Amino acid sequence: MPVITTTNLTCIACNTANRIPSERLGDKPKCGRCKQLLFQGKAIELNNANVDSVLANTGIPLLVDCWAPWCGPCRSFAPVFEAAAQQLEPRLRFAKLNTEAEQEIGGLWGIQSIPTLILFRDGAEAARMSGALPLNQLKQWLMQQGV
Repeated sequence: MPVITTTNLTCIACNTANRIPSERLGDKPKCGRCKQLLFQGKAIELNNANVDSVLANTGIPLLVDCWAPWCGPCRSFAPVFEAAAQQLEPRLRFAKLNTEAEQEIGGLWGIQSIPTLILFRDGAEAARMSGALPLNQLKQWLMQQGV
């Protein structure tokens, strides 16, 4: 019998951990609890209530945009990040951390400038970059990280 590998994903809508057969990630999987699509072409909003669950239950690379509402470069980068989410899911998961609202998480992660992008693999930081990028440069940086 073939071995079925699974990928863990946290639902954007209800914060429930889901196990999805890895070969079915591109088949628009839904949450087992709330039935919402697990990939919606937009970023998960990270906060104190869900950050641990999202990091622990994301079996694919997770790219986090650390930003603040008062930051001009952050606001100009937001549509680029959204476009990347629409184009690169389900190969990559996207999340946003409002460092103004979630200062404790920003402090734990050592955020010193914004926007800062952090790439996580298996819940651990794998790469980091500060500054807003055009979409093509973001994709190039992700390819350099093996995503």
